[in-house]
Amino acid sequence: MATDIRLKERLPELTDRIVETYQEIETIHHLGHCPLPSVDAVVEIAQDLKEILYPGYRKRQNLHLGNVTYHVGDLIDSLHDRLTQQLARTLRHEYRRRHGTNCGEEAANDFEAQGQEKAIQFLQTLPMVRRMLALDVQAAYDGDPAAGGLDEIIFCYPGLEAITVYRLAHELHKLKVPLIPRMLTEWAHSRTGIDIHPGAKIGPSFFIDHGTGVVIGETCDIARNVKLYQGVTLGALSFAKDDEGNLVRNQKRHPTLEENVVIYANATILGGDTVVGANSVIGASVSLTKSIPPNTVVTIEKPSLRFREAS
Repeated sequence: MATDIRLKERLPELTDRIVETYQEIETIHHLGHCPLPSVDAVVEIAQDLKEILYPGYRKRQNLHLGNVTYHVGDLIDSLHDRLTQQLARTLRHEYRRRHGTNCGEEAANDFEAQGQEKAIQFLQTLPMVRRMLALDVQAAYDGDPAAGGLDEIIFCYPGLEAITVYRLAHELHKLKVPLIPRMLTEWAHSRTGIDIHPGAKIGPSFFIDHGTGVVIGETCDIARNVKLYQGVTLGALSFAKDDEGNLVRNQKRHPTLEENVVIYANATILGGDTVVGANSVIGASVSLTKSIPPNTVVTIEKPSLRFREAS
């Protein structure tokens, strides 16, 4: 199809109209400022972190105890540098956002040094994160009769993918790193359909079966050995507002699940005061907004089904 030159001549005018909106609407651009953390760089960091957490399963094959130290050391060195840069960017941006300064007006703050310190603190958590993930992998195998082995879970299970990224993001969240933890978990959300806020507290041996549509809110507390099925929502019942009508933040808004709880598909549990007691089972499609004691089974009464002969 031939290009109509007359139509293409309209593009400069369109460009001008788009740029005019940058002056009109200043809340959704980041022009004339220091660089923000890069989504692509953060995702590459996450991929290399998974290479360390699950060596031999991803990019590099033929690893053994004779060469794995060099391989991991090379990754750690690279991660240190890249994390330092991305953390420094997000710490600088957060400082400017809070204090209303422009790029270069951050007083005596050395964001590169702060970024390096947090990068080291984060990397030091990796042995602990691996131990937690080993328990999560075993919980998936113990909880799913369809699992063909631990390798299958590591290769294939979206629940483990989401939990892996969450556990990394949660460590950064604990270090009070802005932006990047949420960037990580939303990247995992886009890949798996599982939405876990990095602020949630989740104990070991955690298993999400199937997973699509699971939502775990910021202030959830989940004890060890909990199992969720697809479509489960652990959400807020309502949002408190201050006298000026603004949302009140940093309050407990999401449920607490004690040890050994199982929640079946499409159940919804809401509210910061809602506690599901240990060893309890929440049936499929239940909507729960109040606490239940330990060893409780909550189900919906069976609906009345009607059968007729097909015409």
